[in-house]
Amino acid sequence: MSETEKTASGNAGGKPAKKPADDGILGTLRVFAEALVIAFLVRTFLFQPFVIPSGSLIPTLEIGDYLFASKYSYGYSRYSFPFGFPPFSGRIFGSMPKQGDIIVFKGPRDGSTDYIKRVIGLPGDTVQVTGGRLYINDKLVERRQIENYTTTNLFGQQAEVPQYIETLPDGVEHRIIEISGDEGQFDDTPRYEVPPGHVFMMGDNRDNSADSRDMNSMGYVPIDNLEGKAQVIFFSINDQTPIWKVWDWPWAVRWDRIFSGIH
Repeated sequence: MSETEKTASGNAGGKPAKKPADDGILGTLRVFAEALVIAFLVRTFLFQPFVIPSGSLIPTLEIGDYLFASKYSYGYSRYSFPFGFPPFSGRIFGSMPKQGDIIVFKGPRDGSTDYIKRVIGLPGDTVQVTGGRLYINDKLVERRQIENYTTTNLFGQQAEVPQYIETLPDGVEHRIIEISGDEGQFDDTPRYEVPPGHVFMMGDNRDNSADSRDMNSMGYVPIDNLEGKAQVIFFSINDQTPIWKVWDWPWAVRWDRIFSGIH
């Protein structure tokens, strides 16, 4: 009898060969653990998803927009990591944000709440709003009025409100709205001087945004608090529809906003 025949004969009459561990529970757990590690690395170093909970950046971002923010755009600080661990200071591979960038960051007051706003002032800049008009480094920022925008006003009602294209000093153009015209709460402010290591943030919904103009609730934002640059909307749904109601998606999803860039 050949060696091959002996082996075949022995297996035929014996117990079935055991499956490798990778085909059982241990293999499943290993795959699951690997997936968690990959997700952690992607979330920490590459892209992190965020959902827009408020209307402070209307008309650029709507409530119910889901977006990806690139974590590598400004380098990494302790706020780049879940739960702020490890607790180191400063940034590694850091780079300065640009005027006009829309950024997700941790609130400077509690260091835990996520906010998203637009960078208006960089370190050393001065920022002031007078009569609803924005001044950066004592120069009036150009704006031109376009068609009105339909949104919810401060009384919770649908209304047509003034909309403008604003052009920042570096040439970035973006839309803003003025729900209260040029007479809102923060349409006349002191002259702010952005300190080193900080940025000045504002919302595009100028009369309905808690931002750096309010020194009591936010003020200047430390660069260390920046988490990532908003890049693309990957999903968007009407803010009156819970995302889990998939049967309402055909009517509630804002299909035209999916995979649109953020500027």
